[in-house]
Amino acid sequence: MIPTVHIQTAPLDTETLRKAAKNPRSGAVIVFEGCARDSSMGKRVTELSYSAFEPMALAQLEDIRNEAVEKYSLDVCIIHHRLGVVPLTEAAVVIVCASAHRSESLKATEWLLHELKERVPIWKQEFFLDAQPSWVEGENRL
Repeated sequence: MIPTVHIQTAPLDTETLRKAAKNPRSGAVIVFEGCARDSSMGKRVTELSYSAFEPMALAQLEDIRNEAVEKYSLDVCIIHHRLGVVPLTEAAVVIVCASAHRSESLKATEWLLHELKERVPIWKQEFFLDAQPSWVEGENRL
């Protein structure tokens, strides 16, 4: 069984998470991947690295997940986040929401991303080609 919230250092398996959300009640399955990109603030990024206070991060992920399920009437809600080095193009976070209709899952996904950035103690560091590494805060974190 796939955990509904999870933190890991290995690459995230988006396809397995998508399949886990499929069920006969849900007409919509929304999958969001937050991937490492090659630029930030006009600088060339070479990789990202994430760290966390894991016990608190898992508890907060579970809290926001449960809130989203209630608030948006989700049938399924899965949030997996990666720690450690995340190479370019690979996912740092995967959120999967399933609901009877698309509106609920789309709204929930957006809300979950915002809450994750605000409440979950996971920190992002960007590594650059021609500059010193930099820690990222708030809305710029994913």
